[in-house]
Amino acid sequence: MKYRKLGRTGFEVSDIAYGLWGMSGWSGSDNRQSLDSLQLSVDSGCNFFDTAWAYGEGKSDGLLGETIERNSGKRLYAASKIPPANDKWPALPSYKYSDVFSSQHVFKYADLIRKKLCVDSIDLLQFHVWDDSWTDEPEFRSTVEKLKDGGWIRHFGLSLNRWEPENGIKALHTGLVDVVQVIYNIFDQAPEDKLFPLSQELNVGVIARVPLDEGSLGGKMTLETRFPKDDWRSGYFGPENLANTIHRVEKLKKIVPAGMTLPEMSLRFILSHPAVSTTIIGMRSPVHVAQNVAVSDAGPLEAALLDELKHHRWDRRPAHWSD
Repeated sequence: MKYRKLGRTGFEVSDIAYGLWGMSGWSGSDNRQSLDSLQLSVDSGCNFFDTAWAYGEGKSDGLLGETIERNSGKRLYAASKIPPANDKWPALPSYKYSDVFSSQHVFKYADLIRKKLCVDSIDLLQFHVWDDSWTDEPEFRSTVEKLKDGGWIRHFGLSLNRWEPENGIKALHTGLVDVVQVIYNIFDQAPEDKLFPLSQELNVGVIARVPLDEGSLGGKMTLETRFPKDDWRSGYFGPENLANTIHRVEKLKKIVPAGMTLPEMSLRFILSHPAVSTTIIGMRSPVHVAQNVAVSDAGPLEAALLDELKHHRWDRRPAHWSD
């Protein structure tokens, strides 16, 4: 496993990180298997874990907390997220900051998350949604400063809305944001335009999420793929998105180098960008853990392949099915 600095936090984190959303919001998750997979990832060198209160109302935070306690001799980094008080994804400019992240709401959930993680201070606490129109709200600054000064958290971050990587640039200029989490993959390359250069300039850590486009870049989906209604992917890969996605994935499959898989190429594409500190991927089974952590040692893709992958960029706008 290779490690990178998470911006100015100074944390040395595994470049393949563990995302826990699938342990609570996707069908087929099993607690015992989840805990076994988490442990295998730790044994394989993974030390950075991303969760959120919204992932099962603290369920994923609790699973991570068990893992941290069981590995007290190792330095494991926990990142979690405060849910929006209005329970609306994504954030919109029409929402008032005080209705989404009031200080009372933030500290309530920060305390709940601390208890689930079994820690006194959260390594990285993020707002789960964001709109840059809130940046100048005095309560935003005072809340983040109180979280840090009071020892509730070590560092603060923002998880940016899907397909809106520039809707966080103003906040980064405040100096309050130590880490930014953004969707970045072969399809979603827009963060390279403005967000990544600024993050490098300000030494802000970058967490690349959704590396496999919610599963499509795993290469196993077809036009007949359907998910249970209680699985979030049933909406994302509905009639407005599935066919377009499969068409683009099939094109990608034609350029995967011999001896490499589509998921490996997808992950190595992300890790080839110097602005990226780590990429978080769901690994609900030991098999997935073994496959994904091995990518860390493979290194970046060759320049010619990276250039070719630039042509597979897919700029999309948020839609009702993409929340």
